[in-house]
Amino acid sequence: MEQLKTEILNILKENKVGTLATVKNNKPHTRYMTFYNEELTLYTPTGKDTYKVEEIDQNPHVHILIGYTGEGIGDTFLEIEGTAKIDDSQQTKERLWNEEIAKWFDGPNDPNYIVLTITPNTIRYMNKGEDTPQVLEL
Repeated sequence: MEQLKTEILNILKENKVGTLATVKNNKPHTRYMTFYNEELTLYTPTGKDTYKVEEIDQNPHVHILIGYTGEGIGDTFLEIEGTAKIDDSQQTKERLWNEEIAKWFDGPNDPNYIVLTITPNTIRYMNKGEDTPQVLEL
């Protein structure tokens, strides 16, 4: 399991853009997001008044795809099932603040800037030969 966790963390380190799927009216709704991580917990900045925030308020179950670079068949990637929560704490907003986020928000004190925190339940490590998927249950 430690080897699997290491390989998962490597994908998260090397890939910051993935898809985030939420549920709206019992149907999936997917969009690209930028993800940051601390160990296996994922964070993604967003605006307070977005559909995804409303959808997570109604159903916190999310699905993330991250890691596939389009280089060809066999690229490793992750399928992550998790639970999202809305975090507007100043501490989290300041910790994640960077110049990339500045394109959309005025600063870490911008009242529209919040963070989605995703706690994984299951991570599937995909496309690493015959040994995949490998599943990490949390």
